[in-house]
Amino acid sequence: MMLAPFVALMAQQQKKPNILFIAVDDMKPILGCYGDKLIKTPNIDRLAKMGTAFQSNYVQQAVCGPTRASLMTGKRPDYTKIWDLKTQMRDMNPDIVTLPQYLITQGYQTVGIGKIYHPSSALDRVDPVSWSIPYMFAKASDYANGLGKPANEQYQLASTKEYFETHTKVKKGEEPKKKKGQDDNDEGSGSRKGPSTECIDVPDDAYDDGVNTLLARDEMDKLLKEGKPFFLAVGLHKPHLPFVAPKKYWDMYDRDKMPLAEFQEHSKDGPLVAYTSAGELRNYTDIPPFVTMEAELNRIGLKPEKQKELIQGYYAAVSYTDHNVGVLLDELEKKGQLNNTIIVFWGDHGWHLGDHDLWCKHTNFENATRAPLIIAAPGFKGGPTKSLTEHIDIFPTVCDLAGVPVPTYLDGKSLVPLMKDKKAKIQEYSISQYPRGVKKEEAERLGYTSKKLMGYSLRTDKYRLTLWVNDFTTKSPYDPAKLYAKEMYDYVKDPLEKVNVADQKEYASIYKDLYSKMLEFFASQVSK
Repeated sequence: MMLAPFVALMAQQQKKPNILFIAVDDMKPILGCYGDKLIKTPNIDRLAKMGTAFQSNYVQQAVCGPTRASLMTGKRPDYTKIWDLKTQMRDMNPDIVTLPQYLITQGYQTVGIGKIYHPSSALDRVDPVSWSIPYMFAKASDYANGLGKPANEQYQLASTKEYFETHTKVKKGEEPKKKKGQDDNDEGSGSRKGPSTECIDVPDDAYDDGVNTLLARDEMDKLLKEGKPFFLAVGLHKPHLPFVAPKKYWDMYDRDKMPLAEFQEHSKDGPLVAYTSAGELRNYTDIPPFVTMEAELNRIGLKPEKQKELIQGYYAAVSYTDHNVGVLLDELEKKGQLNNTIIVFWGDHGWHLGDHDLWCKHTNFENATRAPLIIAAPGFKGGPTKSLTEHIDIFPTVCDLAGVPVPTYLDGKSLVPLMKDKKAKIQEYSISQYPRGVKKEEAERLGYTSKKLMGYSLRTDKYRLTLWVNDFTTKSPYDPAKLYAKEMYDYVKDPLEKVNVADQKEYASIYKDLYSKMLEFFASQVSK
């Protein structure tokens, strides 16, 4: 008589945990659980209390396509060969295996909605082989109050919608030509933008994120009823530009009190190649009147009033995202599954809000490479850890938590030891990278046969070393003669990265140590 209950209990214990996988576009770690005193993020903070907030988490490359391809495959950009927003992942690696694709082989149903991969990096925008259930897309009828889909996937203001209807239609043969190697975020790329912000009084489901969240909630309920283990990926687009959110989220913040970046200059002795001209932001129609510096200087010099508007918009968009995260958490709690689900929350990279006179991402600096990562799982206590982690660690961590074999070919490490012991340490440094180029004249002056540079950035708990190397990736042996420029920052004495100390005598021994670590990393990647 006791056998049946025992068998049922064993089956319940052996069932694989469900996984809710929340991706957020362009979210830097300005969250309450990361120490920001101004931001209002009660739902993400609630998740952080349940799980582990990785306070020193770094991305592989601070732009959407490469970082998402790397995170979803557990491989670094030099393996995926995705360094831009144009290259398709499976053109470079037809047989590469993504996290949801692997989980299908382990008995999971997988389904996604919103932005998980960067569309131009994935086959059919979503990489269909990753999903056992067809990818979900919103219909015009899903949007509140009969508003229909936002113009350019962003705007609901009637005048802006009219603008896109009447002014951005492109006749055959009239589409602006892109320069070779140029992506949609470059200045003058031909990418058609509207205003950089929108603040109107509409419901949460007037915009894509609100609609997709509700669709994901309903899909989650369906999957829970079916009882099979699932991996549900929900991609939230905000706070990516344009900063669009319902008015109630803008009203949470006083524009006059928005914090301008304390340091808005280039670092002393820092190489120009480390910076960008905010080309992505310059494309928005309302930005040019507020720009005071030429792009050639890798400066933008936005007037303070526009800075405050953008910062308020960014904060509003973060709070809008927080609400949508709360909808999903509340539904899990309602169904009694909040504490029985693996929940992974991540931002694809950081974002510059005026520091170094930088906006957007596209750099190897702290504000671009550091991104939030929170993981909650059954049986683990909550709390923050300051130990260094990377986005490539997410794939093996999810496998470890789900109780499925961790593929041995992955570049990252499971973070479960840090979830068990917040003071543990699994690695000495994190690695990010970003590609750049030099002008033809500069390349010829230096005797380079290629204009390409790759900047590799090694972050320890106290320092960052960045090496800009000509015509190099880690799949080839490193040649010190190709070193174009170097940077080093001391985050204990100089958290704002004001001074490049790479050539200062008092840092010689530290530079030597970090340089040897970088060479160690380079050597480890050649045969992978």
